[in-house]
Amino acid sequence: MSNEQLEPQIVELDNLHEHREIVTFMRRSSPLNTSQRTALEQHRDFILEYPVGDLRQHFSHPERPLTVEIGFGMGRSLVLMAQANPERNYVGIEVHIPGIAQCVYEAGQAGLDNLKVLDADAIQVLREMPDASINCVQLYFPDPWQKKRHFKRRFVVDERMALVEQKLELGGTFHAATDWEPYAEWMLDVLDNRENLENLAGKGNSYPRPEWRPLTKFERRGLESGHKINDFIFKKIK
Repeated sequence: MSNEQLEPQIVELDNLHEHREIVTFMRRSSPLNTSQRTALEQHRDFILEYPVGDLRQHFSHPERPLTVEIGFGMGRSLVLMAQANPERNYVGIEVHIPGIAQCVYEAGQAGLDNLKVLDADAIQVLREMPDASINCVQLYFPDPWQKKRHFKRRFVVDERMALVEQKLELGGTFHAATDWEPYAEWMLDVLDNRENLENLAGKGNSYPRPEWRPLTKFERRGLESGHKINDFIFKKIK
């Protein structure tokens, strides 16, 4: 993959002519510095090119359970999880190119063989996956889309959760975390009313912060601002 292919593109939120449907993300202009360009070149083996098809087949051990993280930011927590769980494969989907560069640099430094990343629309990637092929979908500190007219862009809505359920294997989990209380309430309202999902903390409750989820930059920022952190873990039961 060339650096040109990974060059950030500015997309106007309310003028997404190239998309036929509502997207859950917005690209932001972020020029790459020299070290980031070098990281993309030296660690390109970690980067998948869209379309990717069945994500499991891009690993040397495709039989391992697969975790897909949507929007991994700078990727530090994703790398730490991959390091801590070598028996599991991880795919991170992100549209922030400097974040991809930082993630693959740290993955390369750690010598990981169970992590891949790609720049793509997560919805499109999920649609191409076989049904019941993902063990865990992670959504940590997504854009809360605070304005009412943008609520339709939130990832956690019934239509998108139906797709997540379709791609999760039986017993697989959807794990979301947010520091934005209105979005937490929204998530709980949507997820607790999905008949194929079971709230592992009990209906109406958030999950105690798992020790195995590394602290993210966005979480730290939320805590410094006095925000409450809410985790939600839902298991596919049918």
